[in-house]
Amino acid sequence: MATADPNLDRCAILMMSLGEDAAAEVFKYLSAREVQMVGSAMANLKQVTRADVDAVLEEFRQEADQFMAVTLGSDEYIRSVLTKALGNDRAAGLIEDILEAGDNANGIDALNWLDATSVAELIADEHPQIIATILVHLERDRASGVLALLTERLRNDVMLRIATFGGVQPAALHELTDVLNNMLSGQGAKRSKMGGVRTAAEILNFMNSTEEEAVVSSLRELDADLAQRIVDEMFVFENLAEIEDTAIQLILKEIDTTSLTIALKGAPEELREKFFKNMSNRAAEMLRDDLDAQGPVRMSKVEEEQKNIVQVARKLAEAGQFTLGSLGNDEYV
Repeated sequence: MATADPNLDRCAILMMSLGEDAAAEVFKYLSAREVQMVGSAMANLKQVTRADVDAVLEEFRQEADQFMAVTLGSDEYIRSVLTKALGNDRAAGLIEDILEAGDNANGIDALNWLDATSVAELIADEHPQIIATILVHLERDRASGVLALLTERLRNDVMLRIATFGGVQPAALHELTDVLNNMLSGQGAKRSKMGGVRTAAEILNFMNSTEEEAVVSSLRELDADLAQRIVDEMFVFENLAEIEDTAIQLILKEIDTTSLTIALKGAPEELREKFFKNMSNRAAEMLRDDLDAQGPVRMSKVEEEQKNIVQVARKLAEAGQFTLGSLGNDEYV
């Protein structure tokens, strides 16, 4: 059975045609959501003809004659590819979602395919605990976008509930899914990572600085210890000074000089030097000159570029390129 998106079907056919090792390498450069989408498409496609394979390979200007007709739908193949790409721990939950959910996924997952405004309008009038339950099942960036659209009071209340979330009974989750199915006319849902301090920190990392600081300040008033534990789980721009040089080199390949120049405006000298020493002498000198010549920059712009670079770092770390490490001793900034 094919998906509703022909582009995803072509991606799935190509990935199955590459072989396990090559497919695993490709998966390393995809986001978790992209892996889920392509993996689901791979699971839903059962068999394609040689003509289908040839057509896909022709789009990528490869020789179709070297490929045999591909039989798709192998659970073991999908398990092997995702495990090679993501490692045993990260792949386990994703494999379970892909292979068990299939076309029967419903409810909460559908919210990941809606824009944040639509999701916020859908759940804004629900009890804060219900909102928290829904948000911990969403992609972190989507949950952050939804929180940003809620009133400040509701946002802070929901974040507190996310941070103290201890799970939900299957029956209650099933009931919530049924409600969402009715609201969404049967669009999909899946089980996902539950809440807790780590979830709260991950969501906060996607919020802009003003909203982030307001939430943390509110949490500190309600529960200072909990707020600090959330902050300790967060990864901020200054933490890049603590990761290995090879990781900085990988990050530099993914960002442009203009973004880095703005992000380093006012950054600690230690962090600047971290980037300088992982660049060529010429590139480092040019960056120093750009920083010296740079005029005043709005703090909001600096923070935006810093968050963008942090997200690049997180994406590379999630792909297994390096480890961000333990950051529990850092102050909140």
